[in-house]
Formats: sequence, C-alpha cells, structure tokens
Amino acid sequence: MLTVLPPFKNEPLTDFSIPANRAAFQQAIEVVRSQLGKSYPLHIGAAQIETGNWIKSLNPARPDEVVGMVAAGRKEDAEQAIETAATAFKTWQYVNPQERARYLLRAAAEMRHRKHEFSAWMVFEIGKSWAEADADTSEAIDFMEYYARQALRLTHASDQLVIQPGEQLELQYIPLGVGAVIPPWNFPNAIMAGMSSAAVVAGNTVVLKPASITPIIAYKFCELLWRNGLPAGVLNYLPGPGGAIGDTLVDHPKTRFIAFTGSKEVGMRIFERAAKVHPGQIWLKRTVLEMGGKDAVVVDETADLEAAAEGIVSSAFGFQGQKCSAGSRAIIVKSVYEIVAQKVVEKTKKLLQDAPDKSADVHQGPVSDKNAMQKILEYIEIGTQEGKLLCGGKTKVTPEGGYFIEPTVFGDVERDARIAQEEIFGPVLALMPAKDFDDALEIANGTEFGLTGAVYSRSRERLERARREFHVGNLYFNRKCTGAMVGGHPFGGFNMSGTDSKAGGPDYLLLFTQAKSIAERL
Repeated sequence: MLTVLPPFKNEPLTDFSIPANRAAFQQAIEVVRSQLGKSYPLHIGAAQIETGNWIKSLNPARPDEVVGMVAAGRKEDAEQAIETAATAFKTWQYVNPQERARYLLRAAAEMRHRKHEFSAWMVFEIGKSWAEADADTSEAIDFMEYYARQALRLTHASDQLVIQPGEQLELQYIPLGVGAVIPPWNFPNAIMAGMSSAAVVAGNTVVLKPASITPIIAYKFCELLWRNGLPAGVLNYLPGPGGAIGDTLVDHPKTRFIAFTGSKEVGMRIFERAAKVHPGQIWLKRTVLEMGGKDAVVVDETADLEAAAEGIVSSAFGFQGQKCSAGSRAIIVKSVYEIVAQKVVEKTKKLLQDAPDKSADVHQGPVSDKNAMQKILEYIEIGTQEGKLLCGGKTKVTPEGGYFIEPTVFGDVERDARIAQEEIFGPVLALMPAKDFDDALEIANGTEFGLTGAVYSRSRERLERARREFHVGNLYFNRKCTGAMVGGHPFGGFNMSGTDSKAGGPDYLLLFTQAKSIAERL
C-alpha cells in the first residue's frame, strides 16, 4: 500500500549564482558530451527494433554534432505498437491506482537525483540555456509528482455523491484505452513527460511519438520508467515521420485518444482526422490539443515601467521566443510607449548569445533547426515592411554554423500586421502603441489565439477589468506571461490555442478517463 504522501511542492529551480551548482551542471554537461552520437532503437513492448533507417538528432548550436540517432519507425511499426499497447491495456487498466502512482513517484525521484544530466541533454539537443533546461526538467518532475497525487484523488470520487436510501453508490474514473502522445520539441522533457505520465497513471497505455528533432531526451524519459519496472507495452517509444507514423496513430480504430502539443496547423489536422470513425472503431476519439499562441503583455501608464520592460523581455526572449506562451506582442499605452520601448531595447541588447553548453551566463542559444531559422528570417523581412526595426534582425555567424538569430524588436507595429497576428515561434517582438487601456485590451483580444497574457498596471479597477475581459487561458498580473507552475497555474488556452486542457491542474487527468457510475440495491 502507498504511504501517505506529503503535499505536492514544486521542484526548486537551481540557483546558478552558487559556484557549486555551476560546477555540478558543468560536470553533467561533460558526462552527456561523452555519450553523444549513440544509437537508440524503437521500443515496442519488450522488443527493441532497429528499422535500418535513422533519424539524426543534431545540436542546433553546432549542426555537425550528432547528439544521437534513433530508429525511424514505419507504418507497420505504428500498427504493431498500437496492437501491443492494446494487449497491455487488458491488464494495466486493472492495476491499482496506488501501484500506478508508484511508478511515477519512483521515476520522479530518480530524475530529481539525475536532474542536471537530463537538463544537459536539452542543452545539446535543442539549445536550451542552463536555466531554461533546469526549469524544463523541474517541470517534468513536478508533472510526475502532481499527477501521481491526482490519480489517488480520483479514487475518492464517490465521496462527492449524494446518498440514495437503500443503495450503495460508487463513482469510478476508468481509463480510456490506447493513446497516441505527440509532444513538441520546445519542452521536450516537461510536456512529453507530462502528457505521457498523465495518460499512464490514469490506467491507459501509450504510444509515444517524440518530436523528430528531440527524440533522445524522450528516450531517456522512457528508459527511466522502464528501468523502474513499468510493464512492457504500457509505454511504447516510436519516433518517425508525421505522415507514416502520426497519421497511422491518429487514424487507427484502436486508438482511443490523442494528446498533442504543437502548432495550430497540425492540431487542426489531428482534430479533423480524429473525428472520422473507422471500420471496427466503437468510440469517438478524444483529442487533448495544446496549440499556438500570439500572446500579449499589456502595459498602462500607471505601471512600474522598469518591471514591465523586464517582463516584456523575459516573456519575449526566454528560450529564443520558442514557447507557445511567449509574449511576442507588447501593447503599451501611448503616453509611456517611448519610455518602455527604450528600456526594452536596452535590456534586449544586453542578452548574451552563444552556444549554451559554454556557460550558465548564456541567455540566448540557437533556434531549433535550419527550417525554423529560415521561417523566422522571413518574418523578420516582413517585419521590416510592417514596423520600425529597433534592434536585432540579423543572424549571428559562428564558426560551427549554428542557427543563431539576434533577439529582434520591431516598434510601431499596427494591430493587423502579420507579425502581430501570426505565431512566429522565434526571437521576434512587436511593440504596439495603444491609445489608452481600452484600446490596449481590444488589441490584446484581437487575434485568433487565446493562450497567455499579462497586464502591468497599478490600477485595481483595470486589473479587475482585465480579469473579466482579457480572453486567455492563463492571465498574469504584474509579472511575465511565461513560466506556468504545475499545481499553481493550470495551463491551456482558448480559441485556436487548443482545447484548454489545463495541464498541471486538478482537472487534467479527467481528460484521460471516463466516469462510470455504479449503484447496488441493498
């Protein structure tokens, strides 16, 4: 039996101002560096499969450096993985929730012990700074700890029922079945681990298709659970191309749900395909979709302008702006626009850009890959026609050919400009003047997205109005619009930002379960 757990508490972030912490992380960097270039097979049930085709994971700071290679799955591998997961589900669904939670708690404890190692993999594989990688791993630990507790909470659902005379009542939250988990590359540990662990602890079995540019950290997470005794077939590792693998997982009649985090375009495609009922399918598939954002930081004339500028820069350029929650628009009341714009530019120019494995002081690493760099540069060119380039706008040439783009700020951007409406997913910030607070709110709500937003103001009346009218899933006052904490800031957005899944919140596991009401006449 599971002993009583202490209340959930977020994993502390590492303080890299402490020399011992810097030294420990540097040591983890060297440990991971010594393991670069290895090959990893598919993992379907107990079988490890090498398909003969390989996907290379490259360091975006040094694209000639191979972080690792993973076997590329084929359509037949996806079909085998679903059948294997379906077989495993026959027994896993009946495993006691306390035992299922134990697997997550053991994995969380080991990840905590090896925290810097997991973070270092992301420094190499996707160019995260030490602080960003540390936050990513901390969040992965948080998800496992939190969802383990939430799974146990669901076992007490019957306590909320109204007593019916002469009947014994029970409310069970039972698992759905086989799920396809398709995580993004930008939080390749946290979001991947969160979606997978939520599905598994709820009693489902999973086929995990990691992002093609971050498959190694996903393998390391799966390996953690396998080594801690998770039964074969409960968590299957299947990297591969979206067409051959992704479509097969979404379309298969034995797939019960799809959990996806990524772009609006791919999310809409999954939503549409999942709605079709295939021969032999006896359910409507559930989709848990977290998609894009065009998030705004609103600043009025009463705000602490220094804090606002700091929050704007942090929201816009953390992890090179490659977050769905990134504050890529700053909407500033006209009377203080010039002051805030000047402060933002000054702070942006101070951001240190380099290969992040070099130092804890590096804030800006590379963007994810060559394709991303090209897309971002195209948006920067559009921005030169739509606004005033205040700083950045160029690539940073390095001897190793890394995918570096300067953090870029455009001023005087109109509300209907493409760089103010379309998700760029890179280090590009649009500064937008507003006539007054009314106008600022209207601009903030004037996109198809609704994920995160922030308001800097000392006016209680305006904050309360934003509380009512700013239509986003995660709203922050007098702080940045990134950095949602598991258990404290349930995360998910409105409109084209997805199905408002509220990851890291008390309702999230319900998305991976179905309610079964049982009444017995006494």
